[in-house]
Amino acid sequence: MERDIIATESFSHYNKTYFFDFMQAANGSNYIKISRSDRQPDDSFKKQEVVFFEENFEFMLEAMSSLFRTAGYQRAMKEKPAKGLELIRTTGIKSWDPECRPREKLAAQGREGMADAELLAMLIGSGSPRETAVALAGRILTSVDFSLARLAGVTIEELCVFRGWATPNLHRLLPQWS
Repeated sequence: MERDIIATESFSHYNKTYFFDFMQAANGSNYIKISRSDRQPDDSFKKQEVVFFEENFEFMLEAMSSLFRTAGYQRAMKEKPAKGLELIRTTGIKSWDPECRPREKLAAQGREGMADAELLAMLIGSGSPRETAVALAGRILTSVDFSLARLAGVTIEELCVFRGWATPNLHRLLPQWS
């Protein structure tokens, strides 16, 4: 497969070099490739890489943002804030800027301004301590190749594979789901 690098960044640390490449595949789709190249004792290189395709950029960035917020919160908890100071919630949709939250975004921009994962997240209602409802919705949509027609045919048993999907809001839908 022929690949074109649109933009690249790299840095080295000791015997490791990291590459962040924004690329375009031969079929025109964009992706990000993150690589690490380790110099071996015999001066050869061992390379590892991971690829994120354009349709998953939003979820990857959301996951990274959540990861860093959670890490910051965990560090703050270890440092025990001064007496009288409250820690602000740093994970989950409630920690997002109001204009980025699904419900507020729907009210401000309408359905046309929203991703399918955000709409599905509103039906899910809430995520778990490890995953937002939007991230869960993204995993569910990925499993059906982002096809709402295929999602409509998913059974309750198939949804049960996704840990955290059965929230109180969806329990109300269960008698009608079949």
